[in-house]
Amino acid sequence: MRYFNHLPELHLEGFFCKKPMAVNKYTDRTKLAYSLGPLLYMPATRRDIAQLIMSNKYRELTALAICLEDAVGDLEVAQAEESLISQMATIEEAAAEGRLTDETAPLIFIRVRSPRQMRELSYRLGSSLEQVTGFVFPKFSSKTGESFLAELEQINRQSGTVLYGMPILESPEVLHKERRLDELLRIKEIIGRYEELILNIRIGATDLCGLYGLRRSSQMTVYDIAVVSELITDIVNLFSREPGGYVVSGPVWEYFSNSQRILKPQLRQTPFEKQFGSEGLRLRKELISKNFDGLIQETLLDQANGLVGKTIIHPSHLLPVQAMHVVSKEEYVDALSIVQQANGRKGVFKSEFQNKMNEIKPHLKWAEKILMKSDIYGVFHENSTFIDLLSEPVYT
Repeated sequence: MRYFNHLPELHLEGFFCKKPMAVNKYTDRTKLAYSLGPLLYMPATRRDIAQLIMSNKYRELTALAICLEDAVGDLEVAQAEESLISQMATIEEAAAEGRLTDETAPLIFIRVRSPRQMRELSYRLGSSLEQVTGFVFPKFSSKTGESFLAELEQINRQSGTVLYGMPILESPEVLHKERRLDELLRIKEIIGRYEELILNIRIGATDLCGLYGLRRSSQMTVYDIAVVSELITDIVNLFSREPGGYVVSGPVWEYFSNSQRILKPQLRQTPFEKQFGSEGLRLRKELISKNFDGLIQETLLDQANGLVGKTIIHPSHLLPVQAMHVVSKEEYVDALSIVQQANGRKGVFKSEFQNKMNEIKPHLKWAEKILMKSDIYGVFHENSTFIDLLSEPVYT
């Protein structure tokens, strides 16, 4: 897949000083881990998954998780498995005929219920397993983790393809304070033994909130739910630290339609009006009406806390989350300068934008991550922002 592949070349030239590069399941694991911007969930019972991919119905779709767990009723599992196998066979056929390419085919993951189900599905999928990038492991814990990852390792060995795992941390053991640290350390030890198979660490905010009967409103972010926010801090602290840190992805945003507001909108008028005048104010109003101001605010907080990407449940979320991951020209120039001057000859220098000091040692890891993201999501021209992408006619 390639981000913003739906845009005409003229628009890409107009928005980006550095255009996104194509990635696939065989891309270097570290770079691939940073490539999962918005990961769209769909229930495996849907019988049109292959068709919507081939028809490019969701033009911004780059990564898809086909769910066999919570999105599927217990009595629907057999039906969902049959549908999944049929859809993947159709996708394999389209790829073989050239109707899907590295730039147009999304990364596909399967969320399974158990290691046994994963093993049986891998066998039943046959050659279409090549179209799968990996599996998502729900309610991953120190009790279940070893069996998931050992089975995944065996499937990789037998299938001859590359398949990654993405554990979701959402069990009571990681949320309950008296057990959290011990449980997180046990999980980290387990995944450390299978490090090359781990693509992302994901956070199941909905299940975590459900343990306490909580649900954030469309006007709040997950960081306003203190018991979950505290856990996110600990996950980032333990799993993202260098060396050998993992990419941690942002939790799901649940809302996609209008609702009555109590709090003021999160989006300021000035950036929109400055960029597009009255048309910009219309766009801002539309984003607010769809609760996208909350989504944008939470994505900004994800990024500020070191998270990359986001689980989403509605295709309308694809473009806003992608747009928020594009690197600004200022970030890119600063990052490039820091990396280029990390030769020991100086410790600090003034940014080319004349608005900050860049310290090489404390900012070097940040700079390396920014350059990684610039390859994947691209770099805006100096006067372009995510607002430009959201103003595109393709935005609906």
